[in-house]
Amino acid sequence: MTMVEPAVPATGKAGELQTRVIVGALLIGAALAAGYFGGVALWLLVILMALGIMSEWARLTGRQDNRLLSMYALSVPLAIMSPWAAGPSFLALGLIFGSAMFVAVFDRSLKLAAGVIYAGLPALAILYLRDIEDGILVMLWTLALVWATDIGAYFSGRTIGGPKLAPTFSPNKTWAGLIGGVVLTAAVSYMLHLYWGLPLYLVLLSLPLAVLAQMGDLFESWLKRKAGVKDSGTIFPGHGGVMDRLDGLIPVAPVVALVMLVNSLLALA
Repeated sequence: MTMVEPAVPATGKAGELQTRVIVGALLIGAALAAGYFGGVALWLLVILMALGIMSEWARLTGRQDNRLLSMYALSVPLAIMSPWAAGPSFLALGLIFGSAMFVAVFDRSLKLAAGVIYAGLPALAILYLRDIEDGILVMLWTLALVWATDIGAYFSGRTIGGPKLAPTFSPNKTWAGLIGGVVLTAAVSYMLHLYWGLPLYLVLLSLPLAVLAQMGDLFESWLKRKAGVKDSGTIFPGHGGVMDRLDGLIPVAPVVALVMLVNSLLALA
């Protein structure tokens, strides 16, 4: 008897790509809207982001038993970051590390405590960047450089291919992808400089930050490889989890916030 192979659904890879594009556009739209309005809208989005990262971190590091504890502990500095409280302040920064110490003692492990810092610092950084002078522009640039790095790396990596960047735990990443991501990020940053007045030093800073975004991606790939999972979560169809979407922003946002803080202090000196 002849076996007839089932037809490949028309919604195969094309359908997956369509889903990925639609969900990605919705996520970008939500981020831009919250960034534009700032205040409570951005704070609420940041809370969801940070708690999602914390939950997935606990899963990836095998500390699921105390996942809720870590999320409750992180909620303390997140609450202080509220527009009705201290906001993105040094108090919130101190509480992030204080919450991490509490989790470390209770969990008897540094793994889960590291997640509090990993989730808390970018949350604080994003809120801080929105509050500074020209905060909308700086925050838009921070988001745009991460998105541009991802897009440039994806398309140049698939088109050019070549030597792998980290074949041991991220076999799809290539050096061509890294270079493509850096080039596109530089182009986007320069456009923001030309048409929206982004300072030139931030355009130059976008080059190492694009590399840092890729390192954040590789770090998450290493975590997933150790955990034996493909994605950090399943909350976003076609995209995976919160960490899958924010792995580049997580290290970049705190560095940008630190640069802007130092710049403001030097301006006062």
